[in-house]
Amino acid sequence: MIRNLPNILTITRILFLPFFAASLIYGIYSYALILFIAASVTDGLDGYIARKHNLATKLGGILDPVADKFLILTSFIIMSMYGMIPKWLTIIVISRDLIVVTGCLIIYFVTHDLKIEPTILGKTAIALESVLIGLVLLSVNLSGQTFGQIWFLLTVAIVTAVSGVQYVYRGVTTANIEREHGTQIK
Repeated sequence: MIRNLPNILTITRILFLPFFAASLIYGIYSYALILFIAASVTDGLDGYIARKHNLATKLGGILDPVADKFLILTSFIIMSMYGMIPKWLTIIVISRDLIVVTGCLIIYFVTHDLKIEPTILGKTAIALESVLIGLVLLSVNLSGQTFGQIWFLLTVAIVTAVSGVQYVYRGVTTANIEREHGTQIK
């Protein structure tokens, strides 16, 4: 059902995206920071409210990670275009997400079932990516320079890449279990 507060918050987060992207593209970093903070707050609130008041829905279960991915990927792509985040890191983030999505589609077509259960490592990768976006926006707003601590960039890259490998491993394991239990894999 779309008429519940968590889903409304998630949809609001998605609707922030074009304004956030325009703020980045046109260099209005104070607005970009405000919109990013608002998106982060709604992300936390929608999950909290859904769990606390038993308002979780299938729609919310799909929209919430989609909204997160849209925000992160939009941020990384635009920020790398303007030299705020290294392109190599953006390639790692996008590659991981493409691999995970492709793997999910393959598993769905093979098993006719899709149970996406995020891992702690996957959640950590998303959290680090979000923190990096926030730090870049904060740094640009406060000092006019981008955040470029190489140790943090490398941490984000390593955790993101390893979480991608973990999802691939889980996907292959799931497909093999299905094959052992009689599902025909072509």
